This record gives sequence, C-alpha cells and structure tokens, in this order.
Amino acid sequence: MKKLCSVFAAILIALGILPFRSGEVCCAEEPEISAKAAVLISADTGEIIYEHNSSKKLPMASTTKIMTTLLCLESGGLYEEFVVDSEAIRVEGSSMGLREGDIVTKYALCCGMLLPSGNDAANAAAVRIAGNIEDFAVMMNDRAREMGLSRTFFVTPSGLEGEGHGSSAYDMALLAREALKNEMFREICSQTSIQLEFGNPPYKRWLKNTNKLLTMCDGVYGVKTGFTDEAGRCLVSACSRDGMELICVTLNDRNDWEDHSRLYDYGFSCVRKTEIPLPDEFELDLAGADSDKLTVALKELPVTVTSAGIDTEKISFRVIAPPFVYAPVNCGDEAAQLEISFGGREIRRIPLYAKEDAGVKKHKSSPKKKNWFEKIISKVGGIFS
Repeated sequence: MKKLCSVFAAILIALGILPFRSGEVCCAEEPEISAKAAVLISADTGEIIYEHNSSKKLPMASTTKIMTTLLCLESGGLYEEFVVDSEAIRVEGSSMGLREGDIVTKYALCCGMLLPSGNDAANAAAVRIAGNIEDFAVMMNDRAREMGLSRTFFVTPSGLEGEGHGSSAYDMALLAREALKNEMFREICSQTSIQLEFGNPPYKRWLKNTNKLLTMCDGVYGVKTGFTDEAGRCLVSACSRDGMELICVTLNDRNDWEDHSRLYDYGFSCVRKTEIPLPDEFELDLAGADSDKLTVALKELPVTVTSAGIDTEKISFRVIAPPFVYAPVNCGDEAAQLEISFGGREIRRIPLYAKEDAGVKKHKSSPKKKNWFEKIISKVGGIFS
C-alpha cells in the first residue's frame, strides 16, 4: 500500500496537482524486519531514519563492549604491558584466549573485545582501569549519563546479564555514534582480522572478527555483534556510502545480517547531503590592535546527512574562543572554532579563520625629557636669542 501511495503521489507531482518540496526525499519501500527493536540513524546528526520499538529497554549482550572499549581507549597507556588479573579472566562465553599470567596491553584487550568479543578481555580491562568490575560499571553508567543515554544501565563490562543490565536500540546507536568519533575505535572495529602479540611469554597470533556484515554489505565498517540466550542476536553496525554515514542497531533479531542490509538500502535512498545554514561571519573581541573586533568566518559551509532537509529550529551553534584574541593575527589564521549541534547534540566542531590582518597597535612615542645640562643650555640660548 505504501509503495502504491508513493507512485500515486509521484504521478500527482508530475501533473502539477501536488507541489514538490525540495526538502523531501523519495524513499524506497520501508523494509519488514524480524527484530524486536531496531533503529537507523544519521551518524552526523543522530536523526532517526527508521525505528521500531527504538526506545524499549532490552538486554543488548556483547554490544555492551562498545562502551567498555571506548572507556579503555580513553584511559590512556594503551601500549603499556601488564599481567592480566587471574580472577577477571575466569568468565564464561566468548574469549580472546587469555590465560593466567598472560602479558597484554590495553590495546590488545580492545581488539579482543571488538573482534572475537572476548568476555575475558572485557573483565581484564575493567579491573585494570577501575580496580574491580563493580567500580568499572559505575564508570560506564556515568559516561552513559554524559551521553544522554536515558534507557541504558550497565552491570557488567562484557554484556553477560546482570540485574537491570540493558539499553534501547536508539541509545546503542548514540553510543556507537560517540565511539566512532574515536579514530582508534573506528580503525579496530573495521578489521576483519588482526594480528596481536600477547601471552606468557608474548607471541604473535590472529584474532578474527565475529561481524560477518563487514564482508556481506557494501560500505559497512563496524561495529559490534552480541548474543546471549536472553538477549538473542544483537548487532550494531555502521555504513558509509557516497560520503554519507548511517548507524543501524537491531536487538533480538534472528535475521540480523539481512535486516541490516535491507535497512541500509532503504536508509540511503532516504538521505542526502545538505548544507547547514549558518551566518556568513562572526566577530571576536580583539586585544592589542587598533580595532577591538576581529571578523572570522568559515572557509565553506559544512554539509550534513539528513532525510528531510535541515530543520533550522533544531540547529544551534556557539563560537568557542578565548575571552580575547591577541594581536598580531594574519588573515587566514585559525582564530576560533564553531561548535554545531542538531537537536541538542553536537554534530562537529569546525575552524573559524580570520578574514583580515590585525597588527599590533602602534603607540605614539613620548617626547624625550631633557636632562639638567640640556635644560641650562636651552635657557642660556633663550637669553641670547
């Protein structure tokens, strides 16, 4: 029926009976999927392109490791070697193959979480960072609140069920969106396999990614699989086509590979690149120059991915700059940054460049004071003049 209505509307537009709005995008037919909950969003704006029960809290299995890996990457010291905690690695389920006494790095644990979905890696990372799993779960929930993930609660770093452990499809999409801003996270989750060195003594070995969608669907570059008996099959993925990026999440989906592929075909038919409407230029307070203002501007208008044009009411921005910019400033120098948000969530930060030179203010020199000898000579000269 939806397809028939779309065809009929296209005919009416062609006949001039219905107006065509440039902000509207003609989508393919919405796919039928088997997931208990699903969402497809623009990676740029977080805008929902498709959703089904996307706000319903459900168990999300090992997709939990997206948060664990992000916190591990942000904790620093990624290549420092240490011995894994022997209790932490005694855990059931998927594993990266850690054994008691193994020497690892945080970087290796991140790879072990994102590729073979190692529960041992997740626990080892949690204990290394926070000292114990319970305190690490507090860190996970604090970070979730910072991101505005209102339907998310973490109990374990691995995703093995704990009381209350769960999230929504939309929250998981927002979590993936944030994690993919981390270049190392993005690089690791896009690998079909990776060679690492760990053990006691460390030796080289290969880890394989459980995410089959990387080779099944055009443009997919991440993110994380998950499965438990309670959660069913869970999948968070990201896809790039023609310079546009979408993120897809399905929870409790027996046919997740096909559903993600169909949702991407649908989603990319709905979205387009759109220039973000912004002022032509901005003014900053300037110190140490003849003028007290410096004009700055973007080099070009930024482009975002949207399904129905940019709703200007949802766009906000703020200039990030020190209280004063100090001269000298040359035309073309980066002088500030512009933070752009959509619906209250930051899209990106872009440089603002000086549109003019601002030299150091020149001060008039004071007349030179005469010394006592010069004053006497001046007075004597005045008498005989």
